[in-house]
Amino acid sequence: MSLADARHDLDVAILGAGPSGSVAAALLQQRGLKVAVYEREHFPRFSIGESLLPQSLGVLEQAGLLRPVVEAGFQFKDGAAFRRGEQAESFDFRDKSSQGWGTAFQVQRAAFDKVLIDAVEARGVPVHYGAAVVGGSFSGQGSCLQVSSAQGSLELRARFVLDATGFGRLLPRLLGLEAPSQFPVRTALFTHIADNIPRPALDRNKILVTVHPKEQGVWYWLIPFSNGRCSLGVVAEPALLARAQGGELERLRAMVAEEPSLAGLLAGADWDTPARSLTGYSANVRSLHGPGWALLGNAGEFLDPVFSSGVTIAMVSARMAAPLVQAQLAGQEPDWEQHYDQALRQGVDSFRAFVDSWYRGGLQDIIFHPAKSPDVKRHICSVLAGYAWDLANPYVAQPGRLRSLEKLCAPAGKESA
Repeated sequence: MSLADARHDLDVAILGAGPSGSVAAALLQQRGLKVAVYEREHFPRFSIGESLLPQSLGVLEQAGLLRPVVEAGFQFKDGAAFRRGEQAESFDFRDKSSQGWGTAFQVQRAAFDKVLIDAVEARGVPVHYGAAVVGGSFSGQGSCLQVSSAQGSLELRARFVLDATGFGRLLPRLLGLEAPSQFPVRTALFTHIADNIPRPALDRNKILVTVHPKEQGVWYWLIPFSNGRCSLGVVAEPALLARAQGGELERLRAMVAEEPSLAGLLAGADWDTPARSLTGYSANVRSLHGPGWALLGNAGEFLDPVFSSGVTIAMVSARMAAPLVQAQLAGQEPDWEQHYDQALRQGVDSFRAFVDSWYRGGLQDIIFHPAKSPDVKRHICSVLAGYAWDLANPYVAQPGRLRSLEKLCAPAGKESA
């Protein structure tokens, strides 16, 4: 549908056609609301965040979007594997303490995001590509947005606006909502390669996370896809990556060469795609909602890629927001602070505790500890599978318990951080 020809008197304008935007559009349309999606880019487009967590499949199922994802033929995923030197450990997401899906997929996001938004559009939700929101006014009585496209500029009116722009973080920039992240600045270097890994050498049903042999805060991801390719990346503080010479691809290859097991796995790889980098990706905001608007997923807060939490947080945020938007537009006064901001941050804070513990080395000691109890492993597995809102899990209900577990699993002679 042409942007100029479309009607723009909406119940909800969704800014961004990524996973949170697609899920929000599907859930709100199910509730009988008039919705449209506005996306700055044209699909398919590259994105990272390729290792889905099982929690997200439950959200897709609720939104009626699971079937097209299953039929797309993405790489099956049943867990995560970790390596640190000679130590190795794996988690089967089906063996977890939380109820719900125990498997997921590893996806090339260009294809995955398009599958979702195409399914939404096929239901009759208008999706406008190349439509950049450049300004607007927002209130509880409705919002007026200025949209720019190749067809010209126009104004659209919506009773409510959901920002699903991810790292674009549109409303935080327009409304001055950005706040400093608690995490140190880190850089991710990444690419896609034809990995050519012999089948017995790698369990392609799991993401592989490898710790640098000398720097506990440096780690690598290897996410196999169904077509013999994989996503490969390294995360480190910028100063550590600066020691490698050359462009982004050369620096990534140099970092991989520093980790013998990973370098061995990728000895036959074809490095056929330019690398990209993302620096200072962790973000925070002062508020996730306001009069007539709310932030979904990465538009509100992004932690770190180490546990692949970004897409899950995005989808869960859309699921939490949908009934509140419906209630507000029906003339009710939903408690956004309690049922959205606090509720969403509860899971985000659980993930944050795990990310903090990972970088100080404590969670690594837990993961690789040879004698951890099966119950502890299942609780840890549940968070790694995305069930960071399950208060029956003691490490979700009280994330600080990780500190006590770190001390129990720390090697002899290691000082507590």
